[in-house]
Parts: sequence; C-alpha cells; structure tokens
Amino acid sequence: MKKFQNVTIKGTKDGLTLHLDDSCSFVELKEELDRKLSESSQSREDRLISVHVQVGNRYLTTEQEEEVRDLVRQKKNLVVDSISSNVMTKDEAEKIKKENEIVPVARIVRSGQVLQVPGDLLLVGDVNPGGTVIAGGNIYIMGALKGIAHAGFNGDKEAIVTASIMKPSQIRISDCITRAPDHYQEDEKREMECAYINDLDQITVDRLQVLMHIRPNITRLEGGF
Repeated sequence: MKKFQNVTIKGTKDGLTLHLDDSCSFVELKEELDRKLSESSQSREDRLISVHVQVGNRYLTTEQEEEVRDLVRQKKNLVVDSISSNVMTKDEAEKIKKENEIVPVARIVRSGQVLQVPGDLLLVGDVNPGGTVIAGGNIYIMGALKGIAHAGFNGDKEAIVTASIMKPSQIRISDCITRAPDHYQEDEKREMECAYINDLDQITVDRLQVLMHIRPNITRLEGGF
C-alpha cells in the first residue's frame, strides 16, 4: 500500500512549489518536509532557488511560519519567497470586512476636522474649506466638497470621489493629487460630478454618468446616485 505524502514538491520555471498537507500534525509535516528537502537539495545545483509554500486549509502561526522558513533556509540553496494559506484569522477577516463596508455619516466636516474610514465613505453633508475626508475606498458626498478628499489611501487607484457640488481645495486618489479648476462660480448650478484616475495616471473630474463606463464594477452602493 502506497504511503500518503504530506509534502509534495513541484518544480516550476520560478523555482519550487511545496504543497503541504493540511490534515496531518505540524510535527509530522516538518519531519517529512525536512527529509524531502534534504533529498531534493542534494540533486540541485548551487544557484539560489526560490520556494513558494502552499499550506491549504492549515493556519500557521507566526512562529510556525518562521519554523518552516528556518527549515528551508537550512538547505544551502533554498529560500522561501512566500507562504500562502486558504485560512485567515478573525482579525484579518474583520479587517477585510471593514475595508469593504460603506460607512454612512451625516454631518458637516468643518475646517480643521478630519473624518477617516477604512472602507467607503457616504457623507450626507458638506466638507467645508479646511476640512478633510479620507477613505480606504470610494468617497460619496451628498453635499458640497470644498475641502480635501483623499480616496484609496491604502493605494487603491480604482477608488473614486463623487460630490453633489465639486469645488475641492484638493483631491487625492491613492498617490495622485489634483486641485479643482479656478473657474467655478458660487451661483453656478452644476450636476453631480466624480473624480477618478484616468489611463494617463492623472485625476480627471467628469460627470457622474461616466462611472458606469469607467468603473462598471462599482456595485457595493446599490442603486447608485
């Protein structure tokens, strides 16, 4: 009867991929990993080989990850490039949830005030000059934007900023920055607008209706504006 393998090693053009079984004990896993890596490294050349570790439905603690990295490092020409798992901690799941939530806020953001949320922001109110709103995702303002809006602050270049009255002192999306044109007039009646990063990696302000074409996947806020 063929013995079940807890460790499977596959060679790729980028190095080695280690598939580690998620049903055996961690001790058993390490023992077999050590043995198979020793056998594998004996037949390998001296060049540095990148190793990607896949652990399936097993959760590895920080200490266990370091044990795996150390074990691989002991083989003179192997180095762990990444460790991937299908499992996440409760804190990681909560973080992802918050980053994908729309936070509704009804208030006026006055000069000197900063309103920041991890996900999308739906502000029912104005952002006065000197006020700042920051979001990890998109910013939807049902009111006047006259201060600073920073969307996608974690690096999301797909984030957008919308406002009923778009007269910002500054708009930032990810690491791109722009200022509003100087031609706006106080009594000018305008339709709702949006700001986004275009194909030239620059922020563009346009009519809200263009969003269905440039960001067709913005569906978290059902119904749109």
